[in-house]
Amino acid sequence: MSASTTTIDLVKAAQGGDQAACEQALQENAGLIWSVARRYFGQGIDPDDLYQLGCLGFLKSVRGFDESFGTQFSTYAVPKIAGEIRRYLRDDGMIKVSRSLKERARSVRASRETLALALGREPSLSEISEHCGIAPEDIAACELAVSPTESLQYETGEDGMTLESVLSLDSCEETITENLALRQAIEKLPERERMVIFLRFYKGLTQDKTAKIIGTGQVQVSRIERSALKELKKLLD
Repeated sequence: MSASTTTIDLVKAAQGGDQAACEQALQENAGLIWSVARRYFGQGIDPDDLYQLGCLGFLKSVRGFDESFGTQFSTYAVPKIAGEIRRYLRDDGMIKVSRSLKERARSVRASRETLALALGREPSLSEISEHCGIAPEDIAACELAVSPTESLQYETGEDGMTLESVLSLDSCEETITENLALRQAIEKLPERERMVIFLRFYKGLTQDKTAKIIGTGQVQVSRIERSALKELKKLLD
C-alpha cells in the first residue's frame, strides 16, 4: 500500500470518528506540517506554536477533504495549514514571548540547575529568586512563557495526571487549540497558583516537592492546585 493510499485511509477513518487514525495521520504528516510552518519562522511566534497551528489546520483539512475534489490530500491540506498560521499571525496571536522574557527564563533555569547541583535538592522559590535577582512572582510567569506546548501531556510526579486529562480534552483539535490558549489562561492566575501549576504539571513534581519549593505544606498545595484547576477550566470554557 502506497503512502498516499495509507493517508487517504487514515483520513476516511478519522472522518468516521476514529481518534487513533486522526493521531496517526498527524504523526505521519508531521514533515508536511513542519515544511509549511517553517515558512513563517522569524515572525515572533515560537516554532513549536507554529507547528501546533499547522496541526490545527491539518485537522481541519482532514475534516473537510473529499476525494471528489479530484486533488491529492496533501494538495488540499497545504493551504489549510498555511491559512491557519496566517490567520493567527494576522490576528496578532495569543502568545508573544519577548527576547527579554526569554533571557529571564534562561537565567531562572540556570539558577535552578546551579542551586540544585550545589544543594543536592530542588531549590526553593526564594533561593532561586535571590540567586538570579528575579522577583518570586515573576519566576513562574517567565518560565511558563517559554515552556513547550506539549506540556498538556506532561505527567505529574506521583499520580501520572496531565493537564490534558484534568481539563477533559477529547479531540486532537481541541487539545491543540487548548495548547495555544493555556499559557495565556495560566498568566491570569494568582502568583502562587501559577507556580503550583508550573511545578506540578510542567515540571512533573510531586505535591510534597512542590510544597518545599514554595514554602508551604502538602495539604495547602493540594488546595491551591484544586483551586487553580477549577479556575483554568472556567477560563478555557
